[in-house]
Amino acid sequence: MESASSIGWGGLVASLTLVVVALVLSWRMKLGLERSMLWSCARAGVQLLLTGWALTLVLKPEASIAWSWAWVVAMVGVAGLTVRNRAGDVPSILPLALIATATVGAVSLGVIFGFHIFPIESRTVIPLAGMMIGNSMTSVVVAARRVTGELSDKRLEVEARLALGLSWKEASRPYLREAMRTAMIPQIESTKAVGLVFLPGAMTGLILAGVSPVDAVQVQLALMYLILGSVATSVTVVAVGLTRRLFTDDSRLVRLVRVG
Repeated sequence: MESASSIGWGGLVASLTLVVVALVLSWRMKLGLERSMLWSCARAGVQLLLTGWALTLVLKPEASIAWSWAWVVAMVGVAGLTVRNRAGDVPSILPLALIATATVGAVSLGVIFGFHIFPIESRTVIPLAGMMIGNSMTSVVVAARRVTGELSDKRLEVEARLALGLSWKEASRPYLREAMRTAMIPQIESTKAVGLVFLPGAMTGLILAGVSPVDAVQVQLALMYLILGSVATSVTVVAVGLTRRLFTDDSRLVRLVRVG
């Protein structure tokens, strides 16, 4: 009999049942999402299977932990490229995204290992870095698009504030604040609802693997707190950095293309 943490290929195929339901609903309701659903499922399957194969090599007991740190560097690069693809109209987004994700990785892993929350091992470095960077990536996209959107929509107000003698920091502060709030609220609300509305992935995985629910909760809480801090860090780096780049040295707002 298979354990709850090992569903086998049969269980994996059976889990596609609800995907079929979603495809039928999309077809009947004429949503036009069938191709997108199939592609996303196929892509996720290929990516995760390849990742699983690669992890078996990196996480071997005899493998050097340097490979794990190299993997984290690769995560930062892929995250930066993903942000650029999702917010390509935002000026200078790639370097800002790389800086933000690298900062999140350095700060979060520094806290995790510096305070000995988890041991420094290959099996902890990669998944923890992935959770911090991955959760921050979406917030980076939202922050970048909202900063550009706010300053574009409120251009006349911003220029009026500049004309009154305010610096670019003071003129942009209300709109920067609103963009940051928009980017951070989803993670804040998710943290509020944890345990009441849904059981997060790490906790669920640990319970399925047979870990005590109390121990699973402690791990999940630590991760949720770390993720919230990581999101706040990445949003701040991108929002402040992007806002600075949208003003010239003599405090004039550059021409913006409205995005999202």
